Amino acid sequence: MNDDAEQQLSTASASYATAQLAKAFVTALTHADPETRARAENRGRSWRAVLSGMADGSLSVGSRTPVAGLPVWVTPEVVRGGFATGDACAGGPLQPYEIEAARAAGVPAERRALFQHCLTEAGLARLQALLDSGRYEVAVPEEAALLTVAWLVRAGEVSAAVQLVATIAPFADRLRFTPRPCDTPLPDNAAVHRRTVAEAGVSLARRRPNPAVEAQREALTVWQPFGDQLLDHWLETAGSGRVLEHAPGADWNRRGTQLLSNYAELAATYTRCTKHRKPKENLAILRVALEETIAGRPLDRRSLGLLRHAVESMVRRRGLPGSDRHRALRERQAAHAGLPSHHALAQLVLRRLSELPQDVGAADIAPLVAPVTEPEHRDTGLPTGAAVPAALRHIVGASTSAPIDVLVERGLIPSAEVLAELVPQLVAATTAQAYTDETLRTLMTVHYRAFRNRRSLLLLNLQRQTQYEELPWVRALTTQHRPESTAESAHAALRQLGELAVRGFPGTILPNPLIRELAMLVRQAELGAPLVEELAADIFMGTFTPKFLVAARVAGELLAGTLYDRYYGIDYAAVRNLAVLEAGEGLLRSGSARTSPGFARLCVARAGTKVNEWSVAANGKVIEQAQILTTHNLATLVHRVGVTPGPRWDDLARCAARTVCRLVARVHGNPRPLSTIKDAAYAWRQTVFYLSLCTPTTQQAFLTWLDEETERQPAHAAARLAPVVAGLRLVADGGTFAAHDTAAIDTRNEVLPRQFMGWTTGRHWMRDEAWVLRLITIEDIDRATPP
Repeated sequence: MNDDAEQQLSTASASYATAQLAKAFVTALTHADPETRARAENRGRSWRAVLSGMADGSLSVGSRTPVAGLPVWVTPEVVRGGFATGDACAGGPLQPYEIEAARAAGVPAERRALFQHCLTEAGLARLQALLDSGRYEVAVPEEAALLTVAWLVRAGEVSAAVQLVATIAPFADRLRFTPRPCDTPLPDNAAVHRRTVAEAGVSLARRRPNPAVEAQREALTVWQPFGDQLLDHWLETAGSGRVLEHAPGADWNRRGTQLLSNYAELAATYTRCTKHRKPKENLAILRVALEETIAGRPLDRRSLGLLRHAVESMVRRRGLPGSDRHRALRERQAAHAGLPSHHALAQLVLRRLSELPQDVGAADIAPLVAPVTEPEHRDTGLPTGAAVPAALRHIVGASTSAPIDVLVERGLIPSAEVLAELVPQLVAATTAQAYTDETLRTLMTVHYRAFRNRRSLLLLNLQRQTQYEELPWVRALTTQHRPESTAESAHAALRQLGELAVRGFPGTILPNPLIRELAMLVRQAELGAPLVEELAADIFMGTFTPKFLVAARVAGELLAGTLYDRYYGIDYAAVRNLAVLEAGEGLLRSGSARTSPGFARLCVARAGTKVNEWSVAANGKVIEQAQILTTHNLATLVHRVGVTPGPRWDDLARCAARTVCRLVARVHGNPRPLSTIKDAAYAWRQTVFYLSLCTPTTQQAFLTWLDEETERQPAHAAARLAPVVAGLRLVADGGTFAAHDTAAIDTRNEVLPRQFMGWTTGRHWMRDEAWVLRLITIEDIDRATPP
């Protein structure tokens, strides 16, 4: 990376942090919700720390060790964008459990004192008792350190324990190395959950009564019945159908006075609905007229007209009070108003959740979202049989604890990103199977989950995120107590997760967190299956690690000569030769050069950019070519891992194509459509990949289906998709794309085949509205012309 690019990145980092601080500051000052303001204020403090650290040099943006004085294994506090704040996640004030542990041990409430006590005979015995019970939590990896020491001592690995203590002791006064006791042991490893029961409860507790709904409920239960009383009272004065034909008597005035008194009490008590206060509303007109009449002030001509119009319109719309039509209407409205609010039902579900263990998921959510029972009716007043609304069922459903494939099938995992959040729970169990000791398996499972909660840092120069094996306590265990091989179980888990990702989200590229977990399983399964991450265009260094070239070679083994190869114009023989050449030069061997210069040159040449050109768009074009050559892990999963999703490949192609259609439909009128176009192009690439694994006959059937599918789209989406579909058909029929073709329709108003790419350094052809509107007009004329 050249000096200009480094300067641009440095400036961009400071600008980004300043913008985030300003955004948090505005939110903290102006937001209506106090909790949101408080969270924004905390974010503001974090961003001020980032900027301060960048200014005084205590923070090094882009480094694996961004905080001066903290080694790579310390978990840094990281805010949005991968910026470290300078604090450690295991630092800060003493936690309540630490204070209680210090009190029970009879030592000062200081971290170093507690650390030293844990190394005594009594302290080690307490830690070993926690290991045996499994009733502990590890929120950050550092909290597993002293448990590891205790296990090593009991296993007779005293020298390893001493060495580990020597490594972490210098930070004993700053970081917490003790675990958190809890009431329940680790749950079933085969089940995962998006949220714990406690987290679902927090979401339910945050639900407040909807002001608009409660105002409507008040209108139906309070003000409409009162309006009926006023109307009925005025109708007593009617003769020949007109109000005030009969003069009010003393009894009418007395009852009218009582109505006005009732109104004053109601208005003071029920304040949600304010409609009755508006002068032009019928209820207000009737009330004001009654006040004037009771006070002995005759109504003027205008007021009398308003009164009669209000009475007549109320009777015309609802019928006379007491009539069948009026009674039926009020009964329907009363039934509607009697429905329990979402807030009240949320409180009921919260009561149900409170009876379950809070730090795990719920194995069966059906009882939690069942209709109100008779005992619950007696306790809460909610009507028996009232159903829990879908919004609340969705919140509780996220806490479902079940095998991950079951959650995908039930639609409880809506995206590949959410899948990536859950995968560490499974990989933790697979990783821990390598250890024969049950207490050690539990410790490593809990610890791995905590490690995967580390937020990724912003890294430059192709640096790697901190690896699991780099943590001193993990290294101590793997060095002194070498785990057994788990290749078979890791391969099974890898294949299962790969199939879930491809089958569940065929139009989405694998997110980086999921790739990291799959890569861990690849290492455990001892497979030569290179998995590559999605690189960020704004910090791209213009180079690739050797595994990108290896992944491209794997893709060539699967796809050479296929539709995918021809659509993207790939010379996979040249890729193979390049891989052989760099392997011969030692560039692809582990521990040698960390980059593949040949692969970088190939991507730059295919992107049509200059070697020293640096811009986000130019970087994006180069990165996209790398994704095309490697299929962004799809070929590796299929060819090396053995992924065979349940649906046929053409079914996956149809699912991915629907994703393309949905995304392209969002381009029209979108002021910032480039990210949507990029995602659509990525989904299209996956469509072409799946289709390439089909027979030519199946491919032609797919193209027929695709024509029908695009015709069902909105006109603007169908117009944008037409060149894309034409390009696929061109290649399927043996043709190739014209070089440097930039138009979507030619001067004869014919659609030109286009190769769909997501990145461009100019204006993307799919973004332009002029040719789209022109093509829509042409198609409308064609459809209107009789054959």
